[in-house]
Amino acid sequence: MPLDENTRALAQQIIDQYPQSRSALLPMLHLVQAEEGYVSPDGIAFCADALGLTKAEVGAVATFYTMYKRHPTGEHLVSVCTNTLCGMLGGDAIYAALKDELGVGHDETTADGTLTLEHAECLAACDYAPVVTVNYEFFDNQTVESAMSLVAALREGERPQPTRGGKITSFRDAELELAGLLDPELEAQKVAAVDSIEPSLRGLKLARDRGEAAPEADYDSVIPPVPAKEEKK
Repeated sequence: MPLDENTRALAQQIIDQYPQSRSALLPMLHLVQAEEGYVSPDGIAFCADALGLTKAEVGAVATFYTMYKRHPTGEHLVSVCTNTLCGMLGGDAIYAALKDELGVGHDETTADGTLTLEHAECLAACDYAPVVTVNYEFFDNQTVESAMSLVAALREGERPQPTRGGKITSFRDAELELAGLLDPELEAQKVAAVDSIEPSLRGLKLARDRGEAAPEADYDSVIPPVPAKEEKK
């Protein structure tokens, strides 16, 4: 069984970091996903027992956040942003192409267990749209062609370097990282990361080049002054 005594020992490491044990629930759910590939019914019971919660309380949290999966996830989770900006700039076309290529839909896994595909509402990277993530590592400014190449490489066992951030690990190793328990060797690979923030600073650079600045806020017109307290006689 994946959720064995070793898992309980790892869970205790997480719990010991919090003043109240129930605060450890989110990383505990990531630990369950690292062990089983998703939040299973056994995983919900495991967390409830370890944290002194009901299974209903654990299930409510697990079903609220999209990062907690309800079905077994493949070696790599490929997320395509299809929110407004990414969708208009090519995210919708990328998702449609990958869906046809892989023969799976949203939150479904290929028959060989290699890839799980999902469309995401927002990946918080509008400056780099359209974006695709693999196990939450970013591949920016994607096209249908580049996304298809990325997926083909993953299916061949390759792990391409993300545009930003650390190297790709497996989905389960990524879950260990989110649980705060990543192996030191893999952690060292994450630290040796590649990053670029030029698109995020573009607006600031243009404003400085043009000598533009935001106007000072007129707080008095928005927030009425607080009347002075009358002194007690």
